[in-house]
Parts: sequence; structure tokens; C-alpha cells
Amino acid sequence: MKIKSIESFFTDMVGLVRVTTDSGHQGWGQVSTYHADITTTILHRQVAPWVLGQDVSDLSQLGDLLDLVFEKEHKFPGSYICRAACGVDTALWDLHGKLAEKSVCELLGGTPQPIRVYASSMKRDITPKDEAKRFLQLRDRHGYDAFKFRIGAECGRNQDEWQGRTEEIIPTIRKALGTEVDLMVDGNSCYLPETAIEVGQILEDNGICHFEEPCPYWEYEWTKQVKEALPMDVTGGEQDNNLALWKYMIDNNTVDVYQPDICYMGGIERTLRVVKMAADAGKIITPHTANLSLVTIFTLHLMGAIKNAGPYVEFAIEEADYYPWQYGIYEDFPIAHDGKVQIPEGPGWGIEISSSWLDSASYQISET
Repeated sequence: MKIKSIESFFTDMVGLVRVTTDSGHQGWGQVSTYHADITTTILHRQVAPWVLGQDVSDLSQLGDLLDLVFEKEHKFPGSYICRAACGVDTALWDLHGKLAEKSVCELLGGTPQPIRVYASSMKRDITPKDEAKRFLQLRDRHGYDAFKFRIGAECGRNQDEWQGRTEEIIPTIRKALGTEVDLMVDGNSCYLPETAIEVGQILEDNGICHFEEPCPYWEYEWTKQVKEALPMDVTGGEQDNNLALWKYMIDNNTVDVYQPDICYMGGIERTLRVVKMAADAGKIITPHTANLSLVTIFTLHLMGAIKNAGPYVEFAIEEADYYPWQYGIYEDFPIAHDGKVQIPEGPGWGIEISSSWLDSASYQISET
């Protein structure tokens, strides 16, 4: 069973990938979101030439197939190759799930079930009072018992989104939601180590359990300083796709919780390598999944199967006016009930791609 064609359906934000074999079997995947039009160009120029015609009869061949791409494109080791390769990787997992009449979660050794999620806010252009009000409404509607909100400014060079916002939002959210929910924050690479530690002490005083990406993500030693100074979980890794850097981070105990993004990493296969490195070091995995495109579906399946999964999956809560592009891509859209989301139980990813979305997207094909 060899890859006959690779098709992409894409907008500037989202790119879906359909792989078809010479036996007529098909699977759906996705390249990483954001500038997906560029990523799909990379898919057809630098990934497809090396995988078309390759035998994919057994999932155990997938690692070698991806390694071939990265070896052949060794002059281009950056993010876009990984983001593009994810489309093929995830399509092949879907294909094999359908062939086996099993969900990807089951192929990975897990069982589809409801899984706890944390409601993840992407907003900084919101007052602390309004964010608290929004969280309360979402708690009452969906039963969330864990939330994450933003502090500082994204890559903010030690500055807040506006003066005093961080110091206000932390106690405001805790007071509004009480002690019965888990609260997390994301610094998005904002702080110098000394400032991050000061902010971390405020977080500790308010019972926050998870401080994500407190320092510029590329400054691993800065992040480690923060981790060593605070008793709470310091987390990170979402931006990283280089396996050598992942080994460095894990070997050097840079954070408490590791957060690979399946689509940034290059798919399930490469993410599993990080999962194993973390498991060998006794560390847990709580992947980054900051939108409701197929990356959330991929992550639900993975987290339902791995042994070192964290206690929840990130679940974006932005309204249609904030991330309008994440809606309408597929059917059986995940909805939280009692703070949990069901891992899709059907074969492969267990979802149906929307034909109307495909009709509205740009198209390209590579074939043998």
C-alpha cells in the first residue's frame, strides 16, 4: 500500500490534507494552523516528493518515513517543515484507524472516553472583571472546573498588557471562581526571571497551580531559574519542534510539565518521541492545543492513550468573533459537558470533514 496522492485544502489559517493510497484508502490530516497557505506550499514542495510512492502498509514505517523527509530536507530544519509534515503524519493515522476500524486513541493503546479539559482563554484585550464574568458563565454552561488565563504581554519584554492588569486579574479570577477550581496562567514569553519569580509569588498566594512559559521560550536557563524558585508547576515547550532541543530541555529538567504541540512538532509520531523522553524522566505531558481545529481532536486521542498524560487537555473557549476560522471545518464538533470532552469514538479521528468547508478552500494536489 503506497501513497498515490497528497491533496491540500487550505485557507490562510487552516490547511487540511487528504492522503490516498494506490489501494484507494484515504485518511485526513491537518498541517499546523496560522499561515497554512505557506505551510501547504512547503507540504507539496518539500514533503510530498519524498513520501509519494512510499509503502505505508504498517504504521511502524511512519517514523522512518518522517525521518526520510527531515534527512532529505536537512538544509531546512525549521518550523515549517514540521508543520507541513504533520499533514501527512495525521492523515496516515486516520487512514490506519479506518482500516483497522479503530479510533486513533485505540491504535495508540487507549480507550475513547470523556477526558477532563481546562477552559483556555486566549484573551488579553479583556478586563479582569469581564474575564471573571465570562469564566463564571462558561462554568455554569459547561461545568468547567479548570481555567487558564493570560498575564503579562505576549513576548512583552517584561511589560504588562497594560499597567497593573496582571496584579489585578490574578486575585479577581480566584475570588470570582472560589477555591473549588484549578487555575492556570500563561505568560507567553513575557518576563525576565526576576519578574517572573515575583509574579509567581503572587500566583502562589492565590493558589494558581500552573505557570506557563514565564520567560522567552528560547531562554531555557531563565525558565529553569523560575522553576527552581517556585514550588508551583512551571510549564513550557509549545513552540519547540527540534528533538535535540527537547532532549536538552528534559535532560536539564527545564520545566515541571512539558507541552509539545502535535501540529508544531510534525504529528503524532514525533510527539510520541517527546512523550517517551518525558516519561523516562518521570515528567508529565499536557500538550499545547490553543484552537479548535483538528489539533484538539489529535490531542484528545493522544491524551487518552499515553501513560504520562497530565490531568487535563487544553480546550479553547474563544467565541466565533475571536477565532472565526476554527469553526465549520468538521462535523461532530467537541463540546464540554461537566468539564469533560468525549474523545471521538469512530474509526480514525472519528470526525467528518465538512464538504462546504472544502468547497470554499483553495486546492492543490501532488501525485505519483
